[in-house]
Amino acid sequence: MTTAVFVDGAAGTTGLEIVERLRGRDEFALHVLEGGRRKDPAARREALNDADIAILCLPDDAAREAVALIDPASGTRVIDASSAHRTAAGWAYGFPELVGRDTIAAAARVSNPGCYPTGFLALVAPLVREGLLPADWPYTVNAVSGYSGGGKALIERFRADGAPAFRAYGYDLAHKHLPEMKAHAGLAHDVIFAPSVVPAYRGMIVEVPLHLGAMEGEPTADRLRDALARFYAGSEVVAVAPARDTGELLLEREAEPGDGMTLHVFGNAGGWNARLVAVLDNLGKGASGAAIENLNLMCGLPETAGLRLGA
Repeated sequence: MTTAVFVDGAAGTTGLEIVERLRGRDEFALHVLEGGRRKDPAARREALNDADIAILCLPDDAAREAVALIDPASGTRVIDASSAHRTAAGWAYGFPELVGRDTIAAAARVSNPGCYPTGFLALVAPLVREGLLPADWPYTVNAVSGYSGGGKALIERFRADGAPAFRAYGYDLAHKHLPEMKAHAGLAHDVIFAPSVVPAYRGMIVEVPLHLGAMEGEPTADRLRDALARFYAGSEVVAVAPARDTGELLLEREAEPGDGMTLHVFGNAGGWNARLVAVLDNLGKGASGAAIENLNLMCGLPETAGLRLGA
């Protein structure tokens, strides 16, 4: 059975990648609006209500508007790649490894996670659930991303003459990713989030430093790594790397697209300090790859169909 998919916002960075991935797949009848029809409310309403599944690659306000255009009787299901519904009631959080694949498969409304929260939650949420990390700890997230995560304006800025070598931001301590990090990790406090951008097109490293010796129960880096390995055992998308004493993690300027994510736990000699690190593609598992993974599950297809997971 062919599923009719409408991508609303197909001209944006995430939308372009989703369209590219779906065009070669016989399971889907893909629909996008061209030219001036992209912003025509009547054309959008018709496309949204004719689709089996609509994928929204829009700014937050436009995503809310798109949902309002859908007649409940149409039966259209939604995957929203914006941040508009990530903590909203009635929406499944589109991180199947955390919320359960059956939850995504049965959902009428799915909100794609943010790219930075994907790395943070993959590291912290399972460990809080297991009781190895406290829910009331003041967590800090240090993260660096390729510039494609900022959309067309930031892409142009980094490709122009005199482009910055490094961009740090979020100094108002009120980044829009904070609510979903707190809610979906089950935390008592907001995290302190320090995002930054480097002159690489894609790729992301998300790090959570921990003073384990100051926590009750004194969890060790090895215990955290083992717990993550158990949690993601069998996943074809999320991998947990073995212990490494030394080394480095790199973002390549022209990295190939990828939809997987690798988690690392680095510890000191005593095991009482740790750095939890997630490495992913901000446009892959952090955006379009996650949307495709959720789409597969909602359509009863293999979870990894069409994903770029390497050898």
